[in-house]
Amino acid sequence: MTGFAREAGAIAPFRWAWELKSVNGRTLDVRLRTPPGYDAVGEAARRKVGSALKRGSVQIGLTVTRDEAAPRVRINEDALRSLLDALARIPAASALPPPTLDGLLAVRGIVETADDSDDQELQARLEADMLAGFDRALAALATVRESEGQALQTVLSAQVDRIAELTGQADAHPSRTADAVRQRLAAQVAALLDTGHSLDPARLHQEAVLMAAKADIREELDRLRAHVAAARALVAEPGPNGRKLDFLAQEFGRESNTLCAKANDVALSAIGLELKAVVEQFREQVQNVE
Repeated sequence: MTGFAREAGAIAPFRWAWELKSVNGRTLDVRLRTPPGYDAVGEAARRKVGSALKRGSVQIGLTVTRDEAAPRVRINEDALRSLLDALARIPAASALPPPTLDGLLAVRGIVETADDSDDQELQARLEADMLAGFDRALAALATVRESEGQALQTVLSAQVDRIAELTGQADAHPSRTADAVRQRLAAQVAALLDTGHSLDPARLHQEAVLMAAKADIREELDRLRAHVAAARALVAEPGPNGRKLDFLAQEFGRESNTLCAKANDVALSAIGLELKAVVEQFREQVQNVE
């Protein structure tokens, strides 16, 4: 099922945005793209998708930007104190000039710059905010998919009704009456007798019975009606039923193919061909169902 959702937020100085895209798929396929350093957030998002969705190809993208800001500077007072103590122990008679402030600050390790990315508390808040935003985006995506599912429910119901209607037309077709079957068999037997070959009447009777059995579509019609009942129940039932409907679409196709193969009347064959067309439309739409 298709859908799109976007959610953005910020924890100064960072800004983040999620984009979720979903298209049709027989199984659940999640593709994730996150910036370096956010793998843990991405895997947590992947697990959330697996709990919320059952089918579809889902693409997830996370972008993180940082506002430009002057670095925070601090003096390492412990290091400066140690340096001053060391200088104080130098004999006063030495010819060294007294230390100056700029000289002391130039010593490596005395002046340090702090980066927000090193702030563990800030990173924890940022990741929590990102995941909360992802929950909102995933809920929005599910809502879009649900709206599409409601529209598909109407389409699928109409297609199942048409399958049921065509099944009834095939069942009631005049070519399936006992008299029509008897006339076709009599004509076929007469054609065999006209060949002039000596044929065993008992064997002819057996062959006629076999021909009648092979041409009978009662089993196919019964199975089609059973599949129609199952499909109507699944279409009306809430929840992820796409795979079950996909299986039923295959069964519909199998029975409609057999019906066409057994049809020994042009009009009945036309009904079977239309049935196959509707079943194929049903199968294509089922691919959009979760």
